[in-house]
Amino acid sequence: MKPGFSTRFNRFAAWVLLMFLVLPALVAIPVSLTPRRFLSMPQGEYSLRHFETLFGSPAWMSSFAQSAVIAVSAAFLATVLGTLCAIGLWRIASRAAEAIRALLLLPLVVPPIISAMAFYRLFVPLGLMDSYAGMILAHAVLGAPLVLITVSASLAGFDPKLEQASRNLGASTFTTMRRVILPSIRPGVLAGALFAFITSWDEIVVTLFITRFSIYTLPRRMWNGIRENTDPTTAAAAVVLLAVTLVVFLIWVLLQRRARALNPQPE
Repeated sequence: MKPGFSTRFNRFAAWVLLMFLVLPALVAIPVSLTPRRFLSMPQGEYSLRHFETLFGSPAWMSSFAQSAVIAVSAAFLATVLGTLCAIGLWRIASRAAEAIRALLLLPLVVPPIISAMAFYRLFVPLGLMDSYAGMILAHAVLGAPLVLITVSASLAGFDPKLEQASRNLGASTFTTMRRVILPSIRPGVLAGALFAFITSWDEIVVTLFITRFSIYTLPRRMWNGIRENTDPTTAAAAVVLLAVTLVVFLIWVLLQRRARALNPQPE
């Protein structure tokens, strides 16, 4: 059955909106290939010198490593917390649970500058400023709501009778969680982990507030590079940042397709 006019129009509008959001970021690709020593569009001549500078610089490589460590750790912590919260709220299933869910989703609504100020005010007396622990904790708080959303969506299609059957057969709560619930909601958990990773990998506002000299993530070094000079190496770093984000997004798409294939929706 061919899609109707409204469906085709919605798809067209979605693609236009996507191009509007994505295309400006792609300007970094040609700028990173300029042979000049300042930010400019290449004019008939291309060079990879800035990528060589990027991957040959200990400072840039250190920022890559710090971003990777913080993003992976924050994604793991956010996934654990977000998954447990989603399952707990799913079990309660009351108005109080919905109010708690709305409260936990506030980091997605509150402007990043407000969150950054709150983290700064909290971390100073705790001694977490400019530390890996503080960065991981802050990024986990920002990523946990995304995990909560994806896992809650997976739980919406989970049959509670499976859990009841497992408990009736003598399985403990932990065994039921590990062998029944988690395998059923695995696509939502993995999708939430990927989104939490992207959130931490690209985050800059909170990072600027709670770091000083010890922590230099990739977005922060790019920010300093743009503010202090016009080195096209920053554009090369932006291309790598976009590439990693795109790879993670493609992994999420593949996970979604696999989940649909394993659990086809009835027509």
